[in-house]
Amino acid sequence: MALKSLKKQRRIQVIALATIALVLSTALVGYGMRDGINFFRSPSQVMAEPPAANETFRIGGLVEAGSIVRGQGSTVSFSVTDGGATVPVTYSGVLPDLFSENEGMVGTGKYVNGVFEASEILAKHDEEYMPAEVVDALKEQGTYKDPKAGS
Repeated sequence: MALKSLKKQRRIQVIALATIALVLSTALVGYGMRDGINFFRSPSQVMAEPPAANETFRIGGLVEAGSIVRGQGSTVSFSVTDGGATVPVTYSGVLPDLFSENEGMVGTGKYVNGVFEASEILAKHDEEYMPAEVVDALKEQGTYKDPKAGS
């Protein structure tokens, strides 16, 4: 009888230890990925609920016409819009070749003191492509125009 009780106790200990190990490993994976997950926000969402200055996220929309200003060195400033709101953006680096006004873009960075400070800028990779998040944000604001319809 004591032997059955000992086996049952050992089984409970093993299950408890496995549960603790699973919870700990899940917590470590979550902690490790905290900087690797970048949420997408449209300019309207950023203006409605500005994110914390230390939060890295992606913003996308159309580069506003007439807003590109090339500074000294490699710093460029421009505005990104979804038709409902406009967010000023600064970027230090070389812009993609297909980056231009009235074209779709997605940037990764932080929103600090009312300016999105981009660490990475992505532009569409052909004449008709636009990231799905940007299309959704533009459709939500009613400013999306299908490039195939205008041909």
